[in-house]
Amino acid sequence: MHQLQNTNIAKIQRLPSPENYLNRLPVTKKAAAMIVNGRAEIANILAGRDHRLLVIVGPCSIHDTEAGIEYIGRLKELIERYKDRMLILMRVYFEKPRTTVGWKGLVYDPHLNGSFDIEHGLELARKFLLTVAEMGVLAATEFLDPITPQYIADLVSWAAIGARTSESQTHRQMSSGLSMPVGFKNGTGGSIQLAVDGMVSASAPHAFLGVDSDGQASIVMTKGNPNCHIILRGGSDGPNYDSESVKTTTELLNKSGMPSNMIIDCSHANSNKDHLLQSVAFRNVLDQRAAGDTNIAGMMLEGNLNPGNQKLNEKDPSKLEYGVSITDPCIGWEDTEILLSEAYGILGQPNS
Repeated sequence: MHQLQNTNIAKIQRLPSPENYLNRLPVTKKAAAMIVNGRAEIANILAGRDHRLLVIVGPCSIHDTEAGIEYIGRLKELIERYKDRMLILMRVYFEKPRTTVGWKGLVYDPHLNGSFDIEHGLELARKFLLTVAEMGVLAATEFLDPITPQYIADLVSWAAIGARTSESQTHRQMSSGLSMPVGFKNGTGGSIQLAVDGMVSASAPHAFLGVDSDGQASIVMTKGNPNCHIILRGGSDGPNYDSESVKTTTELLNKSGMPSNMIIDCSHANSNKDHLLQSVAFRNVLDQRAAGDTNIAGMMLEGNLNPGNQKLNEKDPSKLEYGVSITDPCIGWEDTEILLSEAYGILGQPNS
């Protein structure tokens, strides 16, 4: 008899259900209330009902939870200091899309050694998000695998769909059922229409295959997500944070009947993956906002305790430099403080 299935599968390992994780690592009532309130605040900013600037800042990816907790503590001070003009969220990214191969994120490889201990990775991710919430900080993340949200989405206040997956039907369907505002990034080639189409799709009801809280294969029927928006992140054809690109994006959104408020990612292709150029993009976009373009609802920065990035050596992860990214290069804490302080000052001017 010929083998017809699993010919390229090395192993299938059962994973505890989402309910198992949620019961072992529950969210407190205080944290739950903060997350619900945070989601509402974000939705109000995106709808233009709250005129503060949404700022999403933090590491490209979380690989060291100790350094991540230190970052939370520092960011918390700025969140409180600037809360009347900015709503600041922390990037808490556990899943990293790879163009070919590479470290896929804390959920998939928490030991940084290629062992793919996903069961522990999900636990570590949930524990970290609980710490973020207990410290009074709102978490932002990118959802890559459509099953992951069942394990951690209750602790997330804002989510992104990445440039590689904004065109994916699977991710559009998933987004239509997520409980928080979701941003669609323009494609890696620079296509804005691709992300607009993603918004239109995710705003509508869908039915698709997924898992329930017990991990049972299920038919998931959604209502549609009313808080979808676009994220400009540049593309292979160059940055798209300039005023002309913002105008073009606004026109495409209006034509599609979608809300015109957007978020601009100052990293990735908008900085040519050079962390030193994030400040250039940030200041340019801030000037546009200060000049009266209220379609710019928010901005994103990739920042860590220390600037730059480093390569991961899976044979000896212990040699990694503390507080330095192992994925995309980030600005350091000093530059993060400077940029947020500048933003607060500019946003306080009469014409802002």
